[in-house]
Amino acid sequence: MCGIVGIFDTTGQRDIDRAALHRMNESQHHRGPDEGELYLEKALGMGHRRLSVIDLATGQQPLFNADKSVVIVYNGETYNYRELMAELKGMGYEFRTKSDTEVVLHAWEAWGPDCVHRLRGMFAFGIWDRNKQTMFLARDHIGVKPMFYSLLPTGYFVFGSELKSIMTHPELSRELNPQAVEDYFAYGYIPEPKTIFHNAYKLQPGHRIVLKVGDTAVRQERWWDVPFKPVKVGSEADVAREVIERVRESVQSQMVAEVPLGAFLSGGVDSSAVVATMAQENAPAVNTCSIGFDDANFDETAYATQVAQQYKTHHHAQIVSGDDYSLVDQLVHLYDEPYADSSAIPTYRVCQLARQRVTVSLSGDGGDENFAGYRRYRMAMAEHSVRDRIPASLRKPVFGTLGKLYPKADWAPRVFRAKTTFESIARDLVEGYFHGVSFMPDRVRAELFSDRFKARLQGYRAVSVMQDHAKNSPTDDPLSLLQYLDFKTYLPGDILTKVDRASMAHSLEVRVPLLDHTFVEWVSGLPPDLKLKGGEGKYIFKKSLEPHLSHDVLYRKKMGFSVPLAAWLRGPLKQRVRDALLGPLLADTGIFNQAYLRDLVEQHESGRRDNSTFIWTVLMFEAFLRKEMAA
Repeated sequence: MCGIVGIFDTTGQRDIDRAALHRMNESQHHRGPDEGELYLEKALGMGHRRLSVIDLATGQQPLFNADKSVVIVYNGETYNYRELMAELKGMGYEFRTKSDTEVVLHAWEAWGPDCVHRLRGMFAFGIWDRNKQTMFLARDHIGVKPMFYSLLPTGYFVFGSELKSIMTHPELSRELNPQAVEDYFAYGYIPEPKTIFHNAYKLQPGHRIVLKVGDTAVRQERWWDVPFKPVKVGSEADVAREVIERVRESVQSQMVAEVPLGAFLSGGVDSSAVVATMAQENAPAVNTCSIGFDDANFDETAYATQVAQQYKTHHHAQIVSGDDYSLVDQLVHLYDEPYADSSAIPTYRVCQLARQRVTVSLSGDGGDENFAGYRRYRMAMAEHSVRDRIPASLRKPVFGTLGKLYPKADWAPRVFRAKTTFESIARDLVEGYFHGVSFMPDRVRAELFSDRFKARLQGYRAVSVMQDHAKNSPTDDPLSLLQYLDFKTYLPGDILTKVDRASMAHSLEVRVPLLDHTFVEWVSGLPPDLKLKGGEGKYIFKKSLEPHLSHDVLYRKKMGFSVPLAAWLRGPLKQRVRDALLGPLLADTGIFNQAYLRDLVEQHESGRRDNSTFIWTVLMFEAFLRKEMAA
């Protein structure tokens, strides 16, 4: 696992500024503390920071082919590299290392841009082919590994593993993108391909860029998508057996490493499934790590301990204090742009704990997206069943009016919190789902933003991100469509971003076997009623795991990896909230309605409303702006 950077002159004529390339590379030192190298030639510079995991002795980068006409910088792991190496040797390619990086290099020589179709793993890489005068960038199927880029006004193309790496380049403007600001306050993160900055972009999952000398535009090209193509299935018992077989094969393929390896264990279904599978592979006892809280409402360590004892793992747990809010400013530095998922705090802590014992850790991420495990899927399908039975001509005015009139009752029992449900039913499936997952729904953002900022948006709405993906969806099944939207937005933009930055902050490689693309392809084709059945999410996944995990682990109420935000913002962070939301920095941006910010703060402090999600989202934006001012 590594950090990569590059500068490419699209005119093919100019030299590369070595000092600028060095700054880009060293900004990502944490991603690869073991080694760092630069390579420059006419019109090209590449840099690499290495975290050694496979081929410790000879896997240095940038890496060249035999005649040095092709060079690669690579971040990730290709799990089928041994099979590909054998195939490429059969085609006459000679190998000087045992690394997967050299496999990808020769795969480019053999198959060109289509080499990505042969790779199984998590990766982001850049290749310069001097003979073809081509720069090639690619990102893995699901988006486990990141890639950022920009085409500068002067014709230089820059790329890197983190946004901070390309933002060190003096020619890249730090002008904020108003549409990205709208996206952030809706989603809590900035979905691909945008970043918070006007001329900086993310390479989307399953996409590639082919850039030739003389090109004046950069075009992302999709090379893979979640297919949702129905697969043949037998009985429910047959499907359950095949689920386990496929999980086992995926986990096995990702246990290859020349350094200590372990797993995260939250006590939830997905991480427990990965740990159980690892433990059954006759390997040495698995190293497992858990983070708990001293607040019982947020603590899952009892379930993690149960699984650890069942499978005799070397288990390490750490209890985090309920006032562990000291990472606020550190998070801003890690994520480089506004990011409001507060579970980044415990994720950072569990990566910190894991790195004390291992260099590679397996994670259970992806189970909810694959098998429809989130509660919001159940809510969305329940709303859709109502929506389907009522004509739009009646549904929109009736439920739209109910949504406007019904009070926001955060204080009430859940059964009485109908405002969001009414508002969702008044919309179509995609708009309703967007409304349900929004950190700040439309009505809140309409109050939050100033008239001046709304004018700058020129009618742009964050829901268009989901609407655009829905137009390209390979499925029209309602549940599958919602899962597809999460694969395109929430999974890469929030979950995988959170894990990548938190793990790389500690030079820890995290692998995600439940997001192996061959596994995802097969699971996407399973009948939707095997994923969400009778109100039970992950139905077939849980059934398949019944012989391996206890009923309590499989069927307890999902807790999530969260922190006591509401209490923090009324207690130890109260003054910081006031200073941030009501201070001059936000006021000077012209983005916000200052009176509404004051209402949010005063309502929350008084206990009349729980505005913690709204306040935290603004707080993290303000922290980002402060960091930018210091840059």
